[in-house]
Amino acid sequence: MFTITKEFHFSASHVLDTLPGWHPCARLHGHNYVVVLELTAEDNARTDTGFVRDYRELDEFKKWMDDTLDHRHLNESMGGGALPPLRTSQNGSSTSGRRTSPNSAR
Repeated sequence: MFTITKEFHFSASHVLDTLPGWHPCARLHGHNYVVVLELTAEDNARTDTGFVRDYRELDEFKKWMDDTLDHRHLNESMGGGALPPLRTSQNGSSTSGRRTSPNSAR
């Protein structure tokens, strides 16, 4: 099994409008996000040149992300309305299948 990974960054705003009005995240605010795209292929599924995928082909994903998410309001970009609330796993960490994790250190 062969794996390639590429990291993409974008910034966006959102409102968690299911929270009470006094909560700071109920107001418009933003984050810097990191999307890690990981692709794998079995040895016999690689391209003729031996790639899992040519990195240049990922430019299309980057363009989509820039056009759809970067410096956008996620409540609108993700189909309108409020984003779904975060689900909490057994160990207390937050999970969601629709969002990337904010990276406030960048």
